[in-house]
Amino acid sequence: MARQWSEGHSTPILCVGASPGPEGLLASGSEGGEVTVWSQEGTIIGRLTLPGEEDSTSVVFSPAAPGQLYVSHGDAVSVLDPRNLRGPVEEYQGAGEEEINALALNDTGSALAVADDSGAVRVLELPGGKVSRTLRRHTNICSSVAFRPHRPNNLLSAGLDMQVMLWGLQKTRPLWTLSLQDIAEDEDDHQQRPGQLFNPPLAHCVSVASCGNIVGCAAEDGRVHLMRIGSGSKLEQQGAVKAHSQGASQAHFVNLPSHPYWLVTGGNDGLVALWDLSKHPVVAPEEKAKPRVVQRRKGKNKTKRKEPSQDKAETPLKVEAEKEEAEVEEEAAEDLTDDKSGAKLSISHGDKVNWLCPVVLRGEHCVVVADQSCSLTVYPLSHL
Repeated sequence: MARQWSEGHSTPILCVGASPGPEGLLASGSEGGEVTVWSQEGTIIGRLTLPGEEDSTSVVFSPAAPGQLYVSHGDAVSVLDPRNLRGPVEEYQGAGEEEINALALNDTGSALAVADDSGAVRVLELPGGKVSRTLRRHTNICSSVAFRPHRPNNLLSAGLDMQVMLWGLQKTRPLWTLSLQDIAEDEDDHQQRPGQLFNPPLAHCVSVASCGNIVGCAAEDGRVHLMRIGSGSKLEQQGAVKAHSQGASQAHFVNLPSHPYWLVTGGNDGLVALWDLSKHPVVAPEEKAKPRVVQRRKGKNKTKRKEPSQDKAETPLKVEAEKEEAEVEEEAAEDLTDDKSGAKLSISHGDKVNWLCPVVLRGEHCVVVADQSCSLTVYPLSHL
């Protein structure tokens, strides 16, 4: 069932992106600044090694202009024409303060978010690449960014400080911050099982469903942490899916109007899995009989008292959390974390996953997997 796309790279592939246009081109970036553009059939359309030969860490096609491909390498972003890979059309030097880990474009293609090793998130105006905002609140590497669909001024970021943040780009402070560490510590108090390993929930990859209200974040604890954003951009509920036996490196919602809550994940355990989250209590409001889990963050309240710089917008959430906490039985957190149905599809890929890209190839839903090798693997998602 799996297909191999080979000979596009001479170094391990780090990232993959797909064009939203009808041509459906794909691009991949690898160590040493290599960029390759592929057809839907896996034919190589073009190859390029970027100046400086620093690792190509993220590739994103513009939703507004499929003829524009943005690639991060070092602290720079190159704009390429995917049909003519002779060299960068534009170059944004110093787009990141340090090495860039991830790029995201908003729906309109008017803003490019850049996450880097310093923990900063810069927002660049397009065209032109002028820095319009620098968002500093992460205390460690910022590993991933994603704009909310239909809300071009709302941006999510996640980092190795175990924080997920929602930003409104009118301000330079987050609308809210969720500490995955505090949730993990809370749950560990009463959920520890014999022989279970607990890795810190370093946040590796954040993705937003097409509705714009459901967020998934792959973390080093093997879970995909889920968040529901309510009216007024408030954090309404959170929970998790135990997706992988080792760190979860990738989580991406599949862009499928009939099934908006399908999520594909990959991890260090070499598994690629497809999940239907439509019945998960974080996603389905009718499941509200199960208690909200925001209140499980006892540690967060203590932390916030020590950090006066945290955004005041989080305060109502904290008050509500304290109010409800006394009523919650200990198994409540388990209810929202355990995925009763399991993965709809589980693929033993066998190698650590660097990047996943759900895509429609010749009318078939597939996931393109980049691992430690120089080839891409394409799996059909037969459940779709």
